[in-house]
Amino acid sequence: MDTKDFSVIEHVMVPEHHVMTREEVDDLLLKYKISYDQLPKIYHDDPAVKTIDGKVNDVIRIVRNSQTAGRAESFRMVVKRPKK
Repeated sequence: MDTKDFSVIEHVMVPEHHVMTREEVDDLLLKYKISYDQLPKIYHDDPAVKTIDGKVNDVIRIVRNSQTAGRAESFRMVVKRPKK
């Protein structure tokens, strides 16, 4: 298999990733009574983030199938990976 034909996001072990709209983010922050900076982080160079064209400061909705919850959503703010 040629690696350029491989999409990370389509792999069975990778959950759904979606870039959220500004309105969705505002609703999320209001619902959980949190600030933007309190969101967990994900690096801009994460393969799934790159595949969905996520940019720094975007918020990503990650949807996993769960045996106990049925469907579990998590949210991550895209940040630039610090240089070593």
